[in-house]
Amino acid sequence: MEDFFIHQTAVVDEGASIGAGTKIWHFCHVSSGSVIGNHCVLGQNVFVASEVTLGNNVKVQNNVSIYTGVICEDDVFLGPSMVFTNVINPRSTINRKSEFMKTLVRKGASIGANATIVCGVTLGRYCFIGAGAVVTRDIPEYALVVGNPAHQVGWMSEAGEKLVFIESRYAQCAVTGEKYVLEGGKVRKVSGNSGVMV
Repeated sequence: MEDFFIHQTAVVDEGASIGAGTKIWHFCHVSSGSVIGNHCVLGQNVFVASEVTLGNNVKVQNNVSIYTGVICEDDVFLGPSMVFTNVINPRSTINRKSEFMKTLVRKGASIGANATIVCGVTLGRYCFIGAGAVVTRDIPEYALVVGNPAHQVGWMSEAGEKLVFIESRYAQCAVTGEKYVLEGGKVRKVSGNSGVMV
């Protein structure tokens, strides 16, 4: 018995792996050799190429193509019509399938609508890519980036709230109350009762 949902208009090729509780909606195409985790949602008109891996609880909005070489860890959000690439210098007359580059989207990252992710980069855990941004390099954990090319304008909590650092070092999520520390240009969440006052 299948424990996932596939809309009647979607095409899922033999050899694709679909996790429990996943929903695949209208006009999607999931290619053989791809792996989709548990409790994912693929919105309308999503394409998943072979050798793509999506972790658990990945949300893919309408009109997104996920090409060979892309790996999304758990809890990733891919906004409407955002774009991945997999070749750095495409030409229609040259076959570059052997040159596909890996793009890694780490746990909890969010990519806004119409953003473009140029292949070969790593998006750090819980980073936030603003709508329409063009990402051409690695993005740090918790970083908020916007623009073309994407540049950092702040930091985000795991709940997707902008972090305001006091004395350029400590911040607290306005929604969850979780605390964060900025050290050496990197943000980390403070675990347990650290005694950090924000």
